[in-house]
Amino acid sequence: MEVMDWLLEGDPAIRWQVLRDLVQAPPDQVEAERARVETQGWGARLLAARDLDGQWDGGACFPRRIVDDWQAGIEPDFSDGQPWTSTLPTLMLLHDLGLDPASAAARETIGLVTVNCRWEHDGQAFFDGEVEACINGRTLSIGAYFGADVGSLVTGLLADQLDDGGWNCWTERGAIVSSFDSTICVLEGLSEYEESAGNVSVSDARRRGEEYLLERQLFRRRSTGEVPAERWLQFSWPPRWHYDVLRALDYFRRTADAPDPRVGEAVQLVRDKRQVDGTWLLENTHPGQTQFEFEDGDGRPSRWNTLRALRVLNWYDCQR
Repeated sequence: MEVMDWLLEGDPAIRWQVLRDLVQAPPDQVEAERARVETQGWGARLLAARDLDGQWDGGACFPRRIVDDWQAGIEPDFSDGQPWTSTLPTLMLLHDLGLDPASAAARETIGLVTVNCRWEHDGQAFFDGEVEACINGRTLSIGAYFGADVGSLVTGLLADQLDDGGWNCWTERGAIVSSFDSTICVLEGLSEYEESAGNVSVSDARRRGEEYLLERQLFRRRSTGEVPAERWLQFSWPPRWHYDVLRALDYFRRTADAPDPRVGEAVQLVRDKRQVDGTWLLENTHPGQTQFEFEDGDGRPSRWNTLRALRVLNWYDCQR
């Protein structure tokens, strides 16, 4: 209960998900707390940073100043990470915070983004997507959740699925083997689209993508059993476009399917990372400019990771 109390002392975005996923509070209590995301805390701060045209920082994937540099022949310096202040990463945050799609702020913003926001790649409309699967998957999550027209985006992602079942942002440049990072972004988008009752069937593609991850126990090479990237074992928030084990498990939890036996090793990794006080730490914040920081930094207790870890373990232990 001490951990639960600590979680409920957090931002409204944390509180409403704790009430829904861990406390099983009455729906009216959950919705009342969720409504505060629009007007209080992190959600309100992100909305206040929005441009008048509905975008953030003047761009779709990158701030306008970055695009201006590119057009002037100046290569941006991303040695300290890419900036996370533009429209795509900010709308993804509002999705993850749980901003109510029916709220006035959400409806106005999505309408403006539909009209005004264009991808830096080739001027495509925001909800039509561009060419990178990790971008298009997150855009699908946003569009399906907030009620935008994402029909062409879904069709494009289905066509881009690779023979091994997953996706890769480098397909346009000849990649034929999938990426964990791209695949989790697309799977989340397809799941969100299914929940929105979209009229294109995506279940077969989603199952093939899930199998790509499950065949690899969520973090190992299929051929050798090696762990290709240590960061996959480090729990981040916000996840951005990056894959990690906790993100993957939280995805499988959301599908409401019974846990596949092949996730067992990944679940044990989550158990082993629990601290003596019952919390989980923030381990791998992805560098780059942000509007503000959500938590106290790597190596400190993380409400986001604790919330997600607890609901993953509840799903796994209750449905096996």
